[in-house]
Amino acid sequence: MKTILLAGGLGTRISEETETKPKPMVLIDGKPLLWHLMNIYARQGYRDFVIATGYQGEVIHRWVAELQENWNVKALDTGESTQTGGRIKQCISAFPDNQYLATYGDGLGNVNIHKLLGIHRQGAPIATLTAVRPPARFGYVKIDGVQARHFGEKNQADEGWINGGFFVLQPQVIDFISSAAEPFETGALTRLAKHGKLNAYQHRGFWQPMDTLREKMALEKLATLDPVPWLEEL
Repeated sequence: MKTILLAGGLGTRISEETETKPKPMVLIDGKPLLWHLMNIYARQGYRDFVIATGYQGEVIHRWVAELQENWNVKALDTGESTQTGGRIKQCISAFPDNQYLATYGDGLGNVNIHKLLGIHRQGAPIATLTAVRPPARFGYVKIDGVQARHFGEKNQADEGWINGGFFVLQPQVIDFISSAAEPFETGALTRLAKHGKLNAYQHRGFWQPMDTLREKMALEKLATLDPVPWLEEL
């Protein structure tokens, strides 16, 4: 089963790091974020990767050519202006398989792939996404009249569920992708949900995106732990 890694975006919100490299190649503890992400899958037995490149894609292609890991890795140039839907469609068309794993190249989580696949087997979905609790970013204030009665950190569990990536996809998902210019999230996923073909696995463990320099620095600190949170077993 191939794992598609979406690694072609511009990474404009972390431009301090992405002027000369794509966001998935930003270093965390001396290794690219992309390596940490692939290690999540490899540790669970999934070592066949397709990397969809775009912006500064040559950086990833060079890295793949020099990679020493015992993984099967292909990098596919899917174009700088292509959106996530188009990147997935190109990867599926170029590397036929019976089923795919897929995720974004800028978020880490200790997602249990076996459990994710178990949810995908329920019913007859064409895609299954991993729903996560977004990291709590702000403190909350409890107000009584004009008085602030309580101020404290927001709990991550209070944030609701969002799409955290870590997909399982059937090849037929390409029939729900209308064009290369359409994001997977607002295009195919909405259509699949409307037709009852989208499952969701609720992941209650660690998940952290890297959209900003602050989040990059947070991942750097977490990478010093043993084990790192995105490799802890669930």
